[in-house]
Amino acid sequence: MAAAAAGPWPELEAAARERRRELSLAGAAVAERVAAGGGRLPEALLALPLLQSLELSGCAALRELGPGVAAALPALHTLVLSRNALGPAGLGAGLGGPLPALRLLDLSGNGLEALPAALGGTGGGAEDAAPAFPQLRSLNLSANRLRELGPGLCRAAPQLQELLLSGNRLRALPGGLLPPEGPPAPFPLLSRLDAADNEVAELGADIAALPALKSLDVANNQLRELPAALADCPRLKEANFRGNQLRDKRLEKMVNGCQTKAILEYLRAGGRGKGKTESGREDVRKKKREKQKKDSGDGEQDEVEEASKLLVKVLHVSENPAPLVVKVSPGVKDVRAFIVCCVLKGVNLKPGNALKRFLTMQTKLHEDICEKRTVATIATHDLQLVKAPLTYDVQPPDELKIAPLGRKEIKAKDLLRQLQLEAEEQRKQKKRQNVSGLHRYLQLLDGKDNYPCLVDAEGAVISFPPITNSEKTKIRKETRDLFLEVTSDTSLQICKDVMDTLILKIAELNRSALENKEGSGSDVESDALCGPGNLNLPLVVEQVRVVDTDGNLKVLYPSKTDLATVSSLLTVIR
Repeated sequence: MAAAAAGPWPELEAAARERRRELSLAGAAVAERVAAGGGRLPEALLALPLLQSLELSGCAALRELGPGVAAALPALHTLVLSRNALGPAGLGAGLGGPLPALRLLDLSGNGLEALPAALGGTGGGAEDAAPAFPQLRSLNLSANRLRELGPGLCRAAPQLQELLLSGNRLRALPGGLLPPEGPPAPFPLLSRLDAADNEVAELGADIAALPALKSLDVANNQLRELPAALADCPRLKEANFRGNQLRDKRLEKMVNGCQTKAILEYLRAGGRGKGKTESGREDVRKKKREKQKKDSGDGEQDEVEEASKLLVKVLHVSENPAPLVVKVSPGVKDVRAFIVCCVLKGVNLKPGNALKRFLTMQTKLHEDICEKRTVATIATHDLQLVKAPLTYDVQPPDELKIAPLGRKEIKAKDLLRQLQLEAEEQRKQKKRQNVSGLHRYLQLLDGKDNYPCLVDAEGAVISFPPITNSEKTKIRKETRDLFLEVTSDTSLQICKDVMDTLILKIAELNRSALENKEGSGSDVESDALCGPGNLNLPLVVEQVRVVDTDGNLKVLYPSKTDLATVSSLLTVIR
């Protein structure tokens, strides 16, 4: 590593002094020091043998890891090097040795045109060599320029469970990823394969050679056909083929309806995907004749098309006898100016782990489209527990009181102090720089004299964005109707885009719960809801008006132009 990079690195000095296990390097100052060091990391990094997690992202000056990183950091289990300028050569020296404990490797956004040798690229080790990453579970190669993958990857990382390849230039899948003569079951644990937004024109039948594959995403590629072998993937539960120009229009409608089970059954029955057989055609004809006998000629196509729809019905304010209204106070303009709300009725969270999946979905949206709550924050409430009308307001930290999720009522000032103390304790106990949970969002309120909040008719704060909402309106398994809110200090359109996506995701989860009953724990009511006649009952989205203190309309959601971003995936009845 370049001696020029050996200037003051207070982060590394603190990590060595405190014997930290986690380290995150980011920001303009870090980029300047890396650039001064010739695009390499400082030698001081090699003096942290206890380090288990290292993140250095968003540094366009970083071109080389430098030699010896793998040997110097044997305990490393997480390595995040996203959005830098690391090429195969720049990675080669640093990853030249094995990392026996590494479980997560993120190389996304580096402009890689080929894999480094350690990951099976050109110049990789011999076929009988020991794996370089024997414990690697997750590999993120998204947003690079990869055109193909070599068979060496399955030897370098035999325990891989998640492979993320979106935003590259791949033309075939699995392509060269699976060796023609290699292990009898390469990637025996690979359960998630994401190759959206590539140039994939061929999805090979050897995709069925991945025995653990549960989730496949090849959206927005150049596929014209789907192989019948997809139906032979024994564990495939989620598949995204949207954004491809499939020749079979019936199949395309099922794809746009996100109906993985229907797609696989269609391919298995010999539908017009790649690999159709005469016996499959006969099965289809037989089923069609049986259907015609059963219901006097309602064609199979109608059945398939109807089954593939995700339905949402919009209830207009003019049709609603008691529409919900949110009044906005002038003070929010300088704090968190934008809010969009709606009511969503008909959700079923009772079956199995449906509630857990709902909460996980919300967390993922906060991480992804909301960019870790920096551009928007979602709050979901049990509508039956919301006391309208509502006011979107600001209050001083020592006056705002809320009962946060899982906690007793507390002033906002004391809550933030409590969370800051917890964050410090986390850092000390786990010897890491990063923190988890609500503690990650405390800096979003730095410098604010007033905090935003949503207040109900009883004066209780039910939402304190971007930190938490209230225990008072907490969603439970019995919840059927939701009040949804999205706030932002960036733009109104971001609020609408996030709300569109939130409604789509809830509709997908609701359909999944109704189709699969989410396990055997469903009660009588849930079983009744999951009957064939209820699968196509639409969720109802009630418009909510946001007005100023004089009653003048500021926002109405959903308007005629809203939900357009997901219109290919949802059938919206207006």
